[in-house]
Amino acid sequence: MTTGLRHRLAERGVDRVLLLLVPAVLTLVLLFLYPMLYGVGLSLQPRTGGLLDNYRAFFADPYQSGTIGKTMRLALPAALINVGASVPIAYRLRGRFRGRRLLTAILVLPVTLGTVLVADGLLRYLGPKGWFNRVLMGIGLVHEPVRLIYNYWGVLFSLVITGFPFAFLLVLSYMSGIDPTLERAAATLGAGPWERVRRITLPLLAPGLATTFVLAFVLAFSVFPSANLVGEPANETRVMAIAAYDAAFEKYDYSMASTIAVLMGVFELVVIALVLLWRGRLYTGSTGGKGA
Repeated sequence: MTTGLRHRLAERGVDRVLLLLVPAVLTLVLLFLYPMLYGVGLSLQPRTGGLLDNYRAFFADPYQSGTIGKTMRLALPAALINVGASVPIAYRLRGRFRGRRLLTAILVLPVTLGTVLVADGLLRYLGPKGWFNRVLMGIGLVHEPVRLIYNYWGVLFSLVITGFPFAFLLVLSYMSGIDPTLERAAATLGAGPWERVRRITLPLLAPGLATTFVLAFVLAFSVFPSANLVGEPANETRVMAIAAYDAAFEKYDYSMASTIAVLMGVFELVVIALVLLWRGRLYTGSTGGKGA
């Protein structure tokens, strides 16, 4: 039977090695495609009305539709900050020097803390009676505590702290793949440090930055824990994830919750498509190093 199957696959030009993909495909179907299609189907079954009434109700309610802008206002800046801060740090850490591994470990340490522990640290450090405000008031810079938690800024700080290690590690891997001899060759031709970065490093790094931004954005878009713990979930930081949670577990309207979840996926896909479209216009060839 095995020999017969091998011959039939060979006649059709199918490599047997491709059969190793079957478990992965089944896992993808069971854990991703089926839940996604089930959610889409559930969103088209509102309690009252026609197929698209949930979507109409969502966009007709400013309290609900406003969560789109609030989520974007958190996810986009957080992704940009994490990627932007990673570039100069990774540029300096790509070489070999004493203490490099220790410094890298310190920079990625927040990934081991988790959202809840980071939120607890922010509450203790940036709270009205936290160290930060006590220092500011102690040296006379302010006369009352600065409000940095239970609002937009508290959530943004949390997203930056928890998202930076992922962005940094990805950028460092892309940066390490750029052949350093390219910059040395440019230096021998008279290119200065900034010109080498602008004409060599950034163009080679740009496709990787686009991919890193996409992953950082998706990570920040599902900003449920931070928006609850250090934000204002009823108003300023009522993001789409919180709206979906409220619909499912407070109003028990699973159809509307599925609608909001589907819309979250749609808006994420729109941003991802725009970034990847921009990425396709950039240099995508070999970087000439170990990342080639």
